[in-house]
Amino acid sequence: MAPHESSLRQKTALAQPLAVGDPGDPIPKKILIVEDDEQNVAVLLNVLELMLGQEEILVAHDGHEGIRMAYEQQPELILMDLSLPKLSGWEVTRSLRSNPRFKDVPILALTAHAMVGDRQKALEAGCNDYLAKPIEVDDFVRFMRPYLAAR
Repeated sequence: MAPHESSLRQKTALAQPLAVGDPGDPIPKKILIVEDDEQNVAVLLNVLELMLGQEEILVAHDGHEGIRMAYEQQPELILMDLSLPKLSGWEVTRSLRSNPRFKDVPILALTAHAMVGDRQKALEAGCNDYLAKPIEVDDFVRFMRPYLAAR
């Protein structure tokens, strides 16, 4: 087991999964993660699967792959790193938002860009919301709940 996996399991064990039957229970959605850092991908996958009950999760490792997968797979929710190789998350978000097919798909920025004004810049690029990295498990669960609730 890699050192970060042990740490993740400890952090994940501290956060409480949603109890079945809770109002606002997460409903399964097809989620596309666009993230180039494998450790971040591992954290996101673990929390989405183990704590939020998500099963259909796709991963793209750069901006071009993110666009291709979004068009091919039609995700219901996109988690977007803004600092990606080949094509930035800012550019990917603008590109997807230029097509009406992605008008109602929530795009959530998960980024180390935590400078003053970056949140506003992400929203202006077309992101629906913004969470700064590093990702804390409890904060991420709270952040995701509204986007996974039945509409």
